Amino acid sequence: MNWLKVCHLDDLIANSGMGAWVDGTQLALFYVPALQPGVYALDNWDPIGQAFVMARGILGDINGELSVASPLYKQHFSLKTGQCLEQPEVRIRVWPVKVEHGEVWVNTIAPSFLSKS
Repeated sequence: MNWLKVCHLDDLIANSGMGAWVDGTQLALFYVPALQPGVYALDNWDPIGQAFVMARGILGDINGELSVASPLYKQHFSLKTGQCLEQPEVRIRVWPVKVEHGEVWVNTIAPSFLSKS
């Protein structure tokens, strides 16, 4: 796997999103310290609103699913699977993330549309 160091964990704001340019792709990183692994990475592109805005979304819980609400039309996307909770046929890619020694790493060759678990 091809892992790329994106930032330090201290660079992220708890329970909030941040945009990152990773290997030619805009990502939205979300840091949820109460959960493991604690950092989630999704495409920053909102496929419904057609804009790079997901990092500005609001974190929440919809029926037990950790999600981010797009700041444009308010659709919720799962942080784990990328699936839109209001429109299940719409998904955004999720990226594998690991945190080691206070550094946030993203796998640059393995984004996926994960099935809901």
